[in-house]
This record gives sequence, C-alpha cells and structure tokens, in this order.
Amino acid sequence: MSIRKHLLAWLLITNLGSAATPSVAVAPQYDTAHVYVAPEDFDKFVASLLATFGGTASKEGVFTVTPTPSSTMSQLVMTPVGTVSVFGFKTPIPYPFGLERTGYLVNDIDSAVRQAKAAGADIMVSTFDDPIGRDLIIQLPGGVNTQIYWHTKTPSYPALHSIPENRVYISSIRVADFIRSFLAFSAGKVVVDDAHAPGVDIGRASDSCRRIRITSTFGKLTVFVTDGKLPYPYGRETTGYEVDNLVDTLAKATAVGATVLVAPYTTSERSAAMVQFPGGYIAEIHSLIK
Repeated sequence: MSIRKHLLAWLLITNLGSAATPSVAVAPQYDTAHVYVAPEDFDKFVASLLATFGGTASKEGVFTVTPTPSSTMSQLVMTPVGTVSVFGFKTPIPYPFGLERTGYLVNDIDSAVRQAKAAGADIMVSTFDDPIGRDLIIQLPGGVNTQIYWHTKTPSYPALHSIPENRVYISSIRVADFIRSFLAFSAGKVVVDDAHAPGVDIGRASDSCRRIRITSTFGKLTVFVTDGKLPYPYGRETTGYEVDNLVDTLAKATAVGATVLVAPYTTSERSAAMVQFPGGYIAEIHSLIK
C-alpha cells in the first residue's frame, strides 16, 4: 500500500473514532482568539476591530483572570466573523498566559479535562476559578496551547455570519500526533488534506505545502505542515477571518490604522491578505471564490 493510501486509511479510522467521542464544545461563536495588547493600545485595537468587521463589545473592565496575582484590562469583542478576547495586562503576565492561541468554551470543564488527557494533551495550567467560571490551559502535541473555558452562567451569543479558522503551523514530525490528539479532543473530522497546496498560503509562492482543514463543533482549524522556514508574518497569525468582500474590508481596516503586511493574492479557493491591527495583532483575512 502506498504512503498516501496509508495516510487516507489512518485519517478514515481516526475520523470514525472521533465521531463516536461526545463533544464538549458549545458552538463556534463562543470560541475566541486571545489577543494581548499593551494597555495604551487597548481601546484603539478594540475600535479598529469593530470598525473593520462590525459587531459589539462587552463592557471593558479590569480583572484577575489568572490563578496567580495579576491585573488586566479585559473585553470581549463579538464580530459577525469571529469573537475576540482582548487582554491588556497592567502587571507582568504570569506564565504561560499569553502563549495560548485561542479559547474554547466547553459545556463541562471536568469532562473537558478528562477528554484532553485521554487525547494526549498536556495540562499546562490545571483548572482554576475566574470571575465568571473555570478555566485551564492545555498543550496539544506540536506545542499548540489552548485555553478551555466553562461559564457559571450559560452565555447566549448570536450565530456567526462566517466561522473563522484557527491557523496552526506544525512540523512533519509532529503533525500526525497533533491531528490525532485534536480530533480525539474536539470530536472533529478532517475535511481536506492537500499534500500540494499552493505555497503562497505560507508566503512561499514558488513552493507547495501540505494543508489540512478540520471542522468540529469548536469551529474550523487549518494546519500548515512546514519546515519552519517562513517569511514574516506567516506563523504569527492565529486566526483567518472570512469576509464577503476582501477589498472593502481592507479599506475599512486601513482607514482605522491597520497595516496590510501581505497584499491581496488569489488562489483557486480564496483571495487573502495579512493585516496587522493597532496594538500588533496579525490576522489573515480572506473572501472565498465562488
């Protein structure tokens, strides 16, 4: 059997197994990109997100959101294309906070812990209380840190207009372990595994790369398998946002102080660009070719 057929067989078995796993996820609108900015950039960053994508923000406050002493400005920004948790720490940031890429809301924190451990995840920060619930930080194979949330009072957010993609970059050595672990934890499935995706997606237009797309109740996840030789800013972005009109969205973003780091380019499936918002947050923004 060829290597490719071995891989497809493995993915089929893995997906069938993940389908039988009860999901602890709630819905994509409750899964947030975690963005840390300097306090002096906090308000302009939030304003730039809302001006670019639309939506609403919760009331800004100052909280302790870590299990050890700290103080941070915190605000939840809910846009039609994804939710963002913004932190502006007034104190030094306790380790390993700030290294997590995203936060996933779960319906049962204890079940989530058991499921994460069974999936081979490391527990970077064990379960702790926060002002509105309980949290922990896990690390999946390949070094991907994720914060897991549970709220004491069940939240109610509107469904998203489009579901963002969590974007991760993994080495060929660790990608099989990462995918197996993520599928087991998320009860997700691989929808595309392209061994020869266009290299322009990772800033290397003359090359190709392996790109894997996964869906689950948590939302979308795109895995780029690379040798780590990435031109800036690839690998710095954690989220890709799908918009209806890329040109219009970039115009809104630059009008409020964002910088286009990678000019729009087109592949067979999307037009995309890389943008840096005030405060330093880098995001991929794309519109699909229909």
